[in-house]
Amino acid sequence: MKSKSRRSFVKKAAIATAGFSLLPSMSFGSDFNLNKGKLKIAFIGIGLRGTNHLSNALQRKDIEIAAICDLDPKRVDIALDKIKKAGHNAPKVFGKNEDDYKNLLELKEIDAVIIATPWLWHTKMAVDSMKAGKYTGLEVSAANTLEECWDLVNTHEETGSHLMILENVNYRRDVLAVLNMVKQNVFGDLLHFRCGYRHDLRGVKFNDGKSAYGKGAEFGEKGISESAWRTQHSLLRNADVYPTHGLGPVAVMADVNRGNRLVSLTSHATKAVGLNKYINEVGGENHPNAKLKWKQGDIITSTIETANGETIIVTHDVNSPRPYSLGFEVQGSQGVSEFDYHTQRIHIDGKTKPHVWEGMDAWLEKYDHPLWKKYGDSAAEAGHGGIDFFVLNAFVESAKENIAPPMDAYDAAAWSAVTPLSELSIENNGEPQDFPDFTRGRWINRKPYNWIKNNF
Repeated sequence: MKSKSRRSFVKKAAIATAGFSLLPSMSFGSDFNLNKGKLKIAFIGIGLRGTNHLSNALQRKDIEIAAICDLDPKRVDIALDKIKKAGHNAPKVFGKNEDDYKNLLELKEIDAVIIATPWLWHTKMAVDSMKAGKYTGLEVSAANTLEECWDLVNTHEETGSHLMILENVNYRRDVLAVLNMVKQNVFGDLLHFRCGYRHDLRGVKFNDGKSAYGKGAEFGEKGISESAWRTQHSLLRNADVYPTHGLGPVAVMADVNRGNRLVSLTSHATKAVGLNKYINEVGGENHPNAKLKWKQGDIITSTIETANGETIIVTHDVNSPRPYSLGFEVQGSQGVSEFDYHTQRIHIDGKTKPHVWEGMDAWLEKYDHPLWKKYGDSAAEAGHGGIDFFVLNAFVESAKENIAPPMDAYDAAAWSAVTPLSELSIENNGEPQDFPDFTRGRWINRKPYNWIKNNF
């Protein structure tokens, strides 16, 4: 791929928190093996994120939408309209109450389930889905407590049902290219990583009571979309509540759970001023929410140690005004790279000029991932820079074969454990917290998933 087209991709991939659409001409699944028939998928949760997955799935020829579930009749109507316009048969509909998803899971015709609900429902629904024998896809983060992390692992092991954490950032084009560089020893022995989730979400966490992105100061019972549930976490928890967008990609680079593991964590939080400032600006100092005391520090920094001797710094920063950034950095004995939407630079000992950074265009082109070489021209035009196409494709292809996915229950547990561990560390003045070994020692002999050669 030429540098010009790569720069175009980087610009187009800059955050899309709203709608997701695919080109009408795209025909996902057109060259897949359909000998086993269509994969029958159900969607639990069809808000903005769930509808993104649904829109993507409707472009494939190897999927049948068997059922949908949501408590909001408006979201159900939107989903049914999309399904009808795509020429698919009407699915069964659930959502009469909070437990109606369990009736969906009883449908024997369903092969796989995608869960995209508010965070507090993730583990409960995923556990029930695996117990029902469904191949389960779970949005991030996968769990809120250490007990929930163990619930995901234990249920997978007890039932044999697979779980895939749907971490789409692992499929970003630059992320996969750098992973390719890591695997080909460009950086030498790995030493250190930086990553995180730095995204101004104030406009998502609050609304004007009329629309999801209206500039207002309402949330909770008066909230719309994510402000109805996400904002409450900032009020009640001083923790990195959304670690996987950054940690997932670097954990794969470091072979976490497959020859390596996360060992310990320390976390610190700044004071919390960003949300109060925002409410005062948009709602006024007399607004009831202007008097709230927010527990979550505006910036949370966690340092993780691995069994193989690397360190990982993870940053959570969503309550302050700043451009979007995941702040990736990979450093080894041979060199270092910093890459994100706003900057991509590299220094490799003996390969680049001494003591200076160089651009990464040529490196990213040389180590471009085979998946992106094959589907990049089409997928790059889709929402989130195309990564949603790839994460759904990996889920579907793994489910069709009923094999372990690229990002499994052990990954879901380890990456999500940052939330409760960071909370404990902050509560105890940065005291180190030990990561549980969710693999029960099997990480020593587990082989890394081959992200470079596999088709998904």
